[in-house]
Amino acid sequence: MEIDPPSSKHFKLWNQLELHEFQHKFLIRSVQSPDHGFSIDRSDGTFHKLHGEVNLETASKVSTVFGVAGTIRLLAGTYILVITSQKDVGTYLGFPVFRVMSMKFLSCNADLRNLTNQQKKDEAYFQALLKVVEETPGLYYSYETDITLNLQRRCKMADGWMSKPIWKQADPRFVWNRNILEDLIENKTGQLKLNNLPSTITLISRRCTRRLGTRMWRRGANLEGDTANFIETEQLLEYGGFRSSFLQVRGSIPLLWEQIVDLSYKPRLAIIEHEDTPMVIKRHFHDLLQRYGDTIAVDLTDKHGNEGHLNLAFATEMAKLPDVRYVSFDFHQRCGNANFDSLKLLYDEIAEDFGKQGYFLQTTEGELLAEQKGIIRSNCIDCLDRTNVTQSYLARISLEQQLQRMCELASSETISTFTDHEDYEIFRNCMDQEYYHVCLFPESNICLVLIWNNLLLLTVWVDQGDEISLEYSGTNALKGDIVRYGKQTISGLIKDGISALSRYYLNNFQDGDAIDLISGNYTVSGNSPSPFQLNKFETRTLFPVASALLIGGLTVTSITLNRGTI
Repeated sequence: MEIDPPSSKHFKLWNQLELHEFQHKFLIRSVQSPDHGFSIDRSDGTFHKLHGEVNLETASKVSTVFGVAGTIRLLAGTYILVITSQKDVGTYLGFPVFRVMSMKFLSCNADLRNLTNQQKKDEAYFQALLKVVEETPGLYYSYETDITLNLQRRCKMADGWMSKPIWKQADPRFVWNRNILEDLIENKTGQLKLNNLPSTITLISRRCTRRLGTRMWRRGANLEGDTANFIETEQLLEYGGFRSSFLQVRGSIPLLWEQIVDLSYKPRLAIIEHEDTPMVIKRHFHDLLQRYGDTIAVDLTDKHGNEGHLNLAFATEMAKLPDVRYVSFDFHQRCGNANFDSLKLLYDEIAEDFGKQGYFLQTTEGELLAEQKGIIRSNCIDCLDRTNVTQSYLARISLEQQLQRMCELASSETISTFTDHEDYEIFRNCMDQEYYHVCLFPESNICLVLIWNNLLLLTVWVDQGDEISLEYSGTNALKGDIVRYGKQTISGLIKDGISALSRYYLNNFQDGDAIDLISGNYTVSGNSPSPFQLNKFETRTLFPVASALLIGGLTVTSITLNRGTI
């Protein structure tokens, strides 16, 4: 529900709603302004604006909801998605950001009795997918600002942009519920204080909705050049009188390829031969050049084995694009045996262009001091674990450069210079795991600023990696201890092994139908044949096999999955 208070310079949303359930309708109204709201007919899902007084005494149930995320029509009728609980997780540019903790679909499906037996079976499966949607992790929103736009782009928007409704401000690529909002149209943060000087690091990842789906089931690009697991990540630093922003993107290798699930631990990669392949990759990078400027494609895949074929195909196509620099860095070969200091070799290779791309910097009064003029696009096979380690490394280097400019430090004074400082472990142990607040600081100095920002950076990058991995693979990211501690630990190996085996199960016995349903990639139609009468293997018949493999595999996790699948 959107409002436009006359005294406000920008749109806001009602942040608390009452849901009244009646026999024939649902009624949703604002707690702050009870006259504002609407009702939904439970028989056909039609919306009606509130007019005059409403008798609420006959409601069978009253509950609090925190937003209406959208509607979707299935075979039997309409379902309305409401946010039933939320959590304040921090701020973005001073505006509160909330994480969706639980959601619920309200059913308006009186037509269920008119369906055929097969349609009833299909509807039951669709309803099961809606249950998956209700439990989808990693969904964030704000009542007061658009979180889909990075700082640099926000600052370049035309005058009057903030006066538009939030849904009109947004970048549609990163609005997860854009499709289900049609009928209604419309992070992780670390904070500290140093001698009452506020400093905030915010990491926000925006996942594109154009090629959604889960790992294994959604790979590569489509013919329009949109890639699976494409994510724009912004690292925002607010320190003293400055705001700086550093952008990176990740995404599946933009070729036409697939990975057929066949119960093997690492199914073979298959490149799809297609005459439009050169145009696909050209479209993908043309879009990046238009949006972000000069682009460096960092490919972290292996140069040998099954991955090597894909690596070679990618390199071959990239040689045809003179406007994009392609860098192949075999992560497993270069950083094998936990030798992650070798990432410096990658940085040395791109350092000059990395410096030219820079970062966005402005004063809090709006004076523009620097712009980011390009982007690093990283990928591995999943664009999860290797990619996250690499992006966090580059993000730390950028943060050092920003602090050097803001604090007028010498180029030799970097975050890594101070990681052996005696206060380092004290600060690490003092960190609150939820909001990363520390209130007790000794005398403020640059050394402590760098140490604390390093701690925040490591923590939020680990958490962010887990969030992205949960959405794409169903498990936490692998190699999280490397990002946090700079080395692999025994406990990290065990966690990675469990996650890798869980991924194996999810890859083979679960798929991404739910997200396709919500994002509009699949449209429900009663006039179409059942989508579930295809020759797909039955997961139920293979469940005992999967369980045996999973349980057996857990006993050898720590010694057989040192490397895992990244």
